[in-house]
Amino acid sequence: MRVLLAGGGTAGHTSPLLATAAVLSAAGDDLVCLGTPRGLEVELVPAAGYELELVPPVPLPRRPGPDLVKVPVRLRRTVKATLDVMDRFSPDVVVGFGGYVSVPAYLAARRRKLPIVVHEGNALPGIANKLGARFTQHVATSFPDTVLPHAQYLGLPIRREIASLDRHAERSEARRFFELDPDRPTILVTGGSQGARRINQAMAGAAPALAAAGVQVLHAAGRPDEVPVETAPGAPPYRVIPFIERMDLAYAAADFTVCRSGANTVTEVAAVGLPAAFVPLPIGNGEQALNAHPVVEAGGGVLIDDAAFTSAWVEQAVIPLVTDPSALDQMSRAASDIVRADAAERLAELIHLAGGERR
Repeated sequence: MRVLLAGGGTAGHTSPLLATAAVLSAAGDDLVCLGTPRGLEVELVPAAGYELELVPPVPLPRRPGPDLVKVPVRLRRTVKATLDVMDRFSPDVVVGFGGYVSVPAYLAARRRKLPIVVHEGNALPGIANKLGARFTQHVATSFPDTVLPHAQYLGLPIRREIASLDRHAERSEARRFFELDPDRPTILVTGGSQGARRINQAMAGAAPALAAAGVQVLHAAGRPDEVPVETAPGAPPYRVIPFIERMDLAYAAADFTVCRSGANTVTEVAAVGLPAAFVPLPIGNGEQALNAHPVVEAGGGVLIDDAAFTSAWVEQAVIPLVTDPSALDQMSRAASDIVRADAAERLAELIHLAGGERR
């Protein structure tokens, strides 16, 4: 089957695309990915070994203004470029993961009368996928309560090395990899690829209390200068690094994580059964808080507003949790029970079903 995958801009759109592409490629499907020059897909898609076609971006302003007036002209140009890609590749099905590039993909697919599959990554659907869901009955969601026409809950596709991770079996290797103590309670801190100032500063301020409690930290800070922590000889390690590439090992090394609650992060930490303190990004439409709700309500994590995430809160709430093995075990079981780790396979089945209808 020939599949055109449209998604990019952020990791929230690119990561599930790549996870799904891996399953489709293993099944022998021919793939082309559609993106724009502005997104992470420019680096990530070719690095994963997939063909990438680029079309001009069409940002969709949320408020009236000069940019809104330019949208129709920009959209026509990008739809034409997308039609050119489709005419060269001749896909059997078009799959959209949201973001700017999905709108022209849905419009071009409709013009060519191609089957469409929509996958919505967030609990609160975006503009692109609200449009795409009007054109197809094949709509998949990452969270059970997402409201879209024809929606079916399949989960969020995640990387195979994460979906199949056995944290306990990999723990010793993971802690050696990051030069951590093999036996101390361990917190993983990550605010995304660029870091998060609030999280960085609060964790840095709590470092003395964490050390006194015997807790070690692996902190992907984005900007390490925001975490000026000095570890005394013999104290628990506090490792500050800009970025973590081996997130599978980071999850395996940790007993608990402090993180944002983008859809990918929520799904990955829940899938591997890692208890979490979710600190939603304080901008946008509140989708990050909604993403975390199913896991939090099940008992697999706690939710704390960005403004309330302080060093004092870390000392009062996080330290008692990470030093309580019984509580961590209970949270781990609750988290892993709420998220589907086989979403990439499920979505691939839906794509094959939709593409097969055209044949």
